[in-house]
Amino acid sequence: MRYFATTLLSVLISASLVAQQPSRSLSPVNSLGTASNGAASADLPIQRIGNDDLLGISVYDSPELTRTVRVDSSGEIRLPMLRQHIKAAGLYPMDLEKTIASVLTEESVLVDPVVTVNVVEYRSRPISVVGAVRNPITFQATASMTLLDAISQAGGLADNAGPEILVSRKSTGSVAKEAVTIRHIPVRELIDAADPSLNIVLQGGEEIRVPEAGKFYVLGNVHRPGAFPITNGSEGTVLKALALSEGLDHFTGHIAYIYRSEAGISGRHEIPIELKKIMDRKAPDVPLQASDILYVPEASGRKAALTVLDRATSFGASVGTTLLYVYR
Repeated sequence: MRYFATTLLSVLISASLVAQQPSRSLSPVNSLGTASNGAASADLPIQRIGNDDLLGISVYDSPELTRTVRVDSSGEIRLPMLRQHIKAAGLYPMDLEKTIASVLTEESVLVDPVVTVNVVEYRSRPISVVGAVRNPITFQATASMTLLDAISQAGGLADNAGPEILVSRKSTGSVAKEAVTIRHIPVRELIDAADPSLNIVLQGGEEIRVPEAGKFYVLGNVHRPGAFPITNGSEGTVLKALALSEGLDHFTGHIAYIYRSEAGISGRHEIPIELKKIMDRKAPDVPLQASDILYVPEASGRKAALTVLDRATSFGASVGTTLLYVYR
């Protein structure tokens, strides 16, 4: 009887311990979830292989052929025990698998090889974003992305960004001489108008250049001479230039001058403008171009006359004070 009770107690304790252990679910979601996540993190998006890409090649039951190989500058790879080079650039990984298996069979290395090819690292699809951006950058396009995505990678446009973005891409049609196509993307239509046709898809190999905005220069009889950018595609004008330079100083003449360079003309030519009439709204505002110099001269004769008058007034005041002191 005591033996039966002891045995029953042992069975109950064992059952209790088994119930307290965490259950190991064998459901398809849990059992495959970890493996599938790991594979997804290791695999890059499937694209055509290019020069300098790093490939992971696995041949079933052949560890001597399983390795990582980088595609050389001619677009080929080499494997041990194979006499011929294998062209990899331009192929998808699944196509390269068939090519490697065919070469292994052709050279009598293996009878019926099973080959797997994965892209470990893309280095053939650089996208460069340079110019008037916050953080110029070069990165690999592991998947297709848009122009706005690339600009975001560079931190966005800088404050001195010009009115357009230049996207250059090398065409692969000619091997002997690569042609470069350049597309001009207006910033205002791309960002403000959100035109989806301008947000082009990038595949890698593009250079995105954001030129700085053009500048005009203001000097002479203004409060803050300097260089001012023409941003957001808006044109500069004389009144805008005066506003940016904080207005005219005293003793300004009626005529100002724009110095402008033009193609085919050496040096700059002088364009007089009637500043007084523009300020009095009797003449239209004059547009300024990039690299223009607006010079506002002083009215030297008026300034000299006022200077003499000020001195005479000061002298008369001092004489009057002296006479008053003597009189007292």
